[in-house]
Amino acid sequence: MNAELAALKGALDRQREHVLGILEGLSAEDLRRPVLPSGWSCLALLRHLTLDVERFWFPGVIAGEPDVAGQLMTGAEAHWYIPEGMSAEEVFADYRAAIARADAVLAAAAPEQKPAAWPMEIWPTWRLPDVRHILIHVLTEVACHSGHLDAARELVDGTTWLGGNPYAG
Repeated sequence: MNAELAALKGALDRQREHVLGILEGLSAEDLRRPVLPSGWSCLALLRHLTLDVERFWFPGVIAGEPDVAGQLMTGAEAHWYIPEGMSAEEVFADYRAAIARADAVLAAAAPEQKPAAWPMEIWPTWRLPDVRHILIHVLTEVACHSGHLDAARELVDGTTWLGGNPYAG
């Protein structure tokens, strides 16, 4: 892998670890409990990261798997909810599998490589020009959502990613 992509992927991997780490130890009930007024749960955010980030941007946009726009638009609201009967373990396994697939796509990519597909139906006037920009976009989104999970986790049981009170002297 190109050194630039390796550095960006390393930063993304740390954010992915943060996402999984901040959720570690939560009960199935707490993972499904909405704690913010918008109503999403930690598990629902993990589902969003699986479908709308890892699967959409890497196999969909970079590798050009069929129906990229359809992947994001079909049931997009549902991507923020857990299907009836889907266990927390299945959601976590799905996320890890999506990361593995995304990593395989990245391993074969070059920074200046143009996306193989672009969802013009969603973004007719906006476009990320290459893998480099897509990876920066994904890294930003995952980092933002790991912060959301930090806030939600602290509201659930007081746990913070760094541990303890960051303001204690």
